[in-house]
Amino acid sequence: MKILIASTPATGHLNPMLAITQILRGDGHEIAFLTGTAFRARVEASGVKFFPLPEDADFDPNDVFSRFPELKTIPPGLEWFRVACERIFVDAIPAQHQGLLQILRQFPADIIVADDMLFGVLPMLLGPRSQRPPIALCGTSFLHWAREDGAPNFLGLPPAKSGEERDRYAAMAREFDAAVDQPVSLRLNRALKSLGVGPIAMPMFHSVVALGDAYLQLSVPSFEFPREIPPSVHFVGTPPIIANQVPPPPWAEELDGSRKIVLVTQGTVANHNFNLLVAPTLAALADEKDILVIATAGGRPVDAIPGKIPSNARIASYLPFEWLLPNVDVLVTNGGYGSVNQAMSFGIPLVTAGLTEDKADVNARVAWSGVGINLATNEPTPKALRDAVRTVLDQSRFQSRASQIADEFAGIDTRAEILRVIGELVADESSHTGAMAATRGRRAERRA
Repeated sequence: MKILIASTPATGHLNPMLAITQILRGDGHEIAFLTGTAFRARVEASGVKFFPLPEDADFDPNDVFSRFPELKTIPPGLEWFRVACERIFVDAIPAQHQGLLQILRQFPADIIVADDMLFGVLPMLLGPRSQRPPIALCGTSFLHWAREDGAPNFLGLPPAKSGEERDRYAAMAREFDAAVDQPVSLRLNRALKSLGVGPIAMPMFHSVVALGDAYLQLSVPSFEFPREIPPSVHFVGTPPIIANQVPPPPWAEELDGSRKIVLVTQGTVANHNFNLLVAPTLAALADEKDILVIATAGGRPVDAIPGKIPSNARIASYLPFEWLLPNVDVLVTNGGYGSVNQAMSFGIPLVTAGLTEDKADVNARVAWSGVGINLATNEPTPKALRDAVRTVLDQSRFQSRASQIADEFAGIDTRAEILRVIGELVADESSHTGAMAATRGRRAERRA
């Protein structure tokens, strides 16, 4: 098959899409890859054809504020989230859509596989079905779908346990709808109208779940709040880590089982200020003699980590997770969806502290599922971190629950599931196209 893969220009979206690319290449398919120019080298190193997003949809993931400076001055909250949705996602739709059409003219793909926040697929999904290939979307964040308890997404709310909580969630949902969903939908539908499609009546983040021909959620059912979801949603586990991107560090032999290993990371997006999580975690565990703390800077220089590095800590810009994760006893993270799911697939319990982007909802699921402790803040204190890490290490219920979810991941053959869903979509398309052609042929014969 010819497969067009498209990714939002952000590391947390690109990494799983590159892992899926490796699965598809290994099955013999021809791949074209559309994403931001900052990722050209990584895409080309994977052995596939790189296509850059048009300029109006391209931005440097390491310097988002230079493209959207207003996000630097707006305080965290609903207004910040609305502006981020409008500027980063809605305003990129026409250029993303144009980029997809340009590639399809020179690379007639049998299917498009895109991440869940590349909303440039919406004009195709809303347009004539006969004029596009099937589209499979990949859930690189928590499942963006309506909840049974009426709670809005992105606020980090656990499932309601009482009528009083449902009433409170309903009030919060009304506020969220007025402050975020309605203005974003208005801007979205204006953009879609300019492209000759729409309007959409549901929230933007729900729309791709509802409209995609298939939706590959990169997790397991036990890590998602229970509710009725569309039959097009398939839980496919987490894609394999792309191996050998960096070598093991010089201190690799220190992971010899003599101490508990605590890994702390702020990922590759919310890592502009290591005082939020990495530095306080190093300080919190500096006197814990039975712990070796490993900190990764998510690609930034290690000297960006402030303060004195304790004697029981080791730091690196990048680390090979395929080597590291089997040795880790606790992950301390701000809650990147990919990292959390990778950790759970290795049976690692978590301590989470993060409220930006989708992290509040990811971390709410960590606590709800029983795999860890959610500190529900962007700025945890060293004491809170030390207490949480010791609790997770010392109370077997967290390790037991993490092991159960790891078994659930192991029960899903991610490679086979991804190939199955994509193969069935293309086969259904071929059958449908063949049937239409046969019908047209019979009509022509009757006319003759």
